[in-house]
Parts: sequence; C-alpha cells; structure tokens
Amino acid sequence: MSVTTETFLPPAGTITMFSTSWCGYCKRLKSQLEKQGIGYTEINIEDVPGTAELVESLNGGNQTVPTIIFPDGTSATNPSAHEVTTRLGL
Repeated sequence: MSVTTETFLPPAGTITMFSTSWCGYCKRLKSQLEKQGIGYTEINIEDVPGTAELVESLNGGNQTVPTIIFPDGTSATNPSAHEVTTRLGL
C-alpha cells in the first residue's frame, strides 16, 4: 500500500500533524492547539513507514516538520496556530 495524503485525511475540524520526537516547532504547535481545544492526530515520521517520503513529497524533497494535512486534503508546513484555526474555519 502506498502512503498518500488521502491515507491521513483527518476528520472535519481536526488536523493530521507529521512530526518527530525531537522537533521543537512540533511541540510548540501541539501545545498551542491543545490550549485552543483543536484536535489533531500526530504521526511520527521516524516511526511510521512511508510517512517521511510523504512529507518530502509535500515539501519539495525536504523532511520538514511539522507538516499538517487538513480535512480538505491541503497541507501546510510549520503553520502558526492561527493559520490552522483559520484554515479549519474555527
């Protein structure tokens, strides 16, 4: 099975966040989302096969995290919490 954006589409009003265990930007965004009550599913690209390659395909060959997938299938790289809430329509 190939890993695609559709594989990780989140439910409405939530996001999928690709991260690593050591990413400070990921930790900051998770904290901000939790304070605002925004749900997310975290996928560690070091632990889930195929996800590092998916992140690379979304970021011009770079494994940049956090990379976010929105319910409409679009993505964002290292977005602010404000951008996430705006794009979710919250």
